[in-house]
Amino acid sequence: MYKDSPLGRLRLPVICSPMFLVSGPDLVIAQCKAGVIGSFPALNAREADGEPPQLDAWLKRITEELDAHNQANPDRPAAPFAVNQIVHRSNDRVERDVEICARWKVPIWITSMGAREDVNQAAHSCDGIVLHDVINNRFARKAIDKGADGLIAVCAGAGGHAGGLSPFALVQEIREWFNGPLALSGSIATGRSVLGAQAMGADFAYIGSPFIATSEAVAAESYKQMIVDSGADDILYTSYFSGVNANYLKPSVRAVGLDPDNLTGEGNKLNLSTGDVRPKAWRDIWGSGQGIGAVHAVTTTADYVDRLDREYRAAKEALCA
Repeated sequence: MYKDSPLGRLRLPVICSPMFLVSGPDLVIAQCKAGVIGSFPALNAREADGEPPQLDAWLKRITEELDAHNQANPDRPAAPFAVNQIVHRSNDRVERDVEICARWKVPIWITSMGAREDVNQAAHSCDGIVLHDVINNRFARKAIDKGADGLIAVCAGAGGHAGGLSPFALVQEIREWFNGPLALSGSIATGRSVLGAQAMGADFAYIGSPFIATSEAVAAESYKQMIVDSGADDILYTSYFSGVNANYLKPSVRAVGLDPDNLTGEGNKLNLSTGDVRPKAWRDIWGSGQGIGAVHAVTTTADYVDRLDREYRAAKEALCA
């Protein structure tokens, strides 16, 4: 399916989710070389005032390294990469970042926090494919009406700003009217879960949190180890820190002096007991999905994707036996 598009050049039907302050060029390149779609948020590429856009440098490096890999490995080409654009009005960089991505002909665009026709048109102008993330069927219809090519159903248990709907419910509702590319996000961490997402009606599994515990991720070693040490019971779903419901690691909440089971006050305006430093989502309070019970060690991206591949193929064989 989708063999004539960038979505068809994959070893596994997996899209790696763009993780704020975690996904960078090293992780994206490793993911793509392993045969799955790597991605990063455009906002992760930051620069000081007066410096040239870091996003431009990142896209140059990713494009050139993947091109070199493909020339050296024609029988095992890299998967395409994606860039996430936060299109909400609060992002004052979006127009500049969209222009840079169009100039570098980014093959896959992931849009979040609103659907914009002009951004979709910019992606299409360079033959890019737009996948828009949604938490309900109403937002899904709006995204397609405004020109998105595909959808990412962000369901209960996903890391970061997750929805609250069961994947069975949301995928079913979307598939009643939409036959295009559909990825499923929410607690997917094994090859068996990837196959389960397809059985449910999705084309792709959307995986994020397990990649935090990889050597290529831009994350503190303590964050990576917390992913390894934690499970579903250690995830807190709350709007307390960012004003929007999201999933966080309870141990990271405790580490900044707060009780995850008794959050009071004004959330992101609350001063920490340890000083006049305010807890901030993503920087101090770490995000994670509920699927991390399957993560048992910090490993390389290549090793993790190899494991996904083995599990996925074993699950398919078991079903056909």
